[in-house]
Formats: sequence, structure tokens, C-alpha cells
Amino acid sequence: MKKETKGNLFIGLAFAVMLVLYYSSSQSYEDQSMTGLLDRWLANEPLKEFLSPIQFTYAGSEVSIHAQGYSAFVEFFIRKAAHFGSYFLLASFWLLGLKEKMTSLPLTAVLSWLLAVGYASFDEFHQSLTPDRTPLPQDIVLDSVGAATGLAICLIFIYATKKKRKKRKRK
Repeated sequence: MKKETKGNLFIGLAFAVMLVLYYSSSQSYEDQSMTGLLDRWLANEPLKEFLSPIQFTYAGSEVSIHAQGYSAFVEFFIRKAAHFGSYFLLASFWLLGLKEKMTSLPLTAVLSWLLAVGYASFDEFHQSLTPDRTPLPQDIVLDSVGAATGLAICLIFIYATKKKRKKRKRK
């Protein structure tokens, strides 16, 4: 596959992630709630003894099994993993899509991170317009860390691949 076509594919994937995130932000919390499903799947509350001591504050609210119940506690981690993973992918797709279109890989990484974090900020604003949704600056921070992690892993692979190619050329 030509580099240009491959880059366009990744940019298309970045836009696809953005569309999924936009759709997700358009739904109320109740529409997205998985607690009913988790209540059925986790009826025996596996790992409850292990998870019960975990307690912390996120966006001013206590996160614990005691405060939320078992299913809501598990759902919290699923939701936050979705935040992290979505922006991990978004930033990675931007980097992979733009790296052949720009001359500086570090600048491409910074732009990719800014695009992801900018979209995270827009997404939280969009949530403020959705009934029963609360925009959280903490989610933007989590999204930013997900984006930075995705970029770091992509850059490691890109530089490692370049190194291998240089070694092969010398032989």
C-alpha cells in the first residue's frame, strides 16, 4: 500500500474515532449505563474482597464499592478505560496519518497530541449540552494521558523501524 494511501486511511480512522466519540457524547448517562448488564454478568461480585479496599476521589466524588455499589464501581473503570483507549487511538491515528505529510516527526507528534486534546476539550463541552451528562476537566486530563501514551508507543515503533532499516542498508 502506498504511503499516501496508508496515511489517508489513518486520517479516516481518526475521523471515525471522532464520530464515535461525538455520538457517545450525545447520549445521556442513562442511555450508556452498563450497570444493569454488569449486575447480571457480575451477580456473584467476583473479586469484591480484592476491590473493596480501593477508594479514591475523582472529580469531587468518592469512587468505591461502598459509595457506588459493585456494578457502578466496575463501570467507572470501564468508562475511564474507554476514555484512555479512545484518545490513545485518536492521537495514534493522527500521527500515523500525518507523519508522511509533514517534514518533522516531532512536530507531527505535537500536532497529533494537540488535535486529540483539542477534541477531548470539545467533547467535554459537547457533553455539557447533553442532558444528564457532566463535563469533567479530569476526563480531559485522562484523555491527554491516553493520547500521549499512544504517541509515545507509536514513536518508539517508528524510530525502532527506522533503525532496523538503516542497519539493513549498511549490510
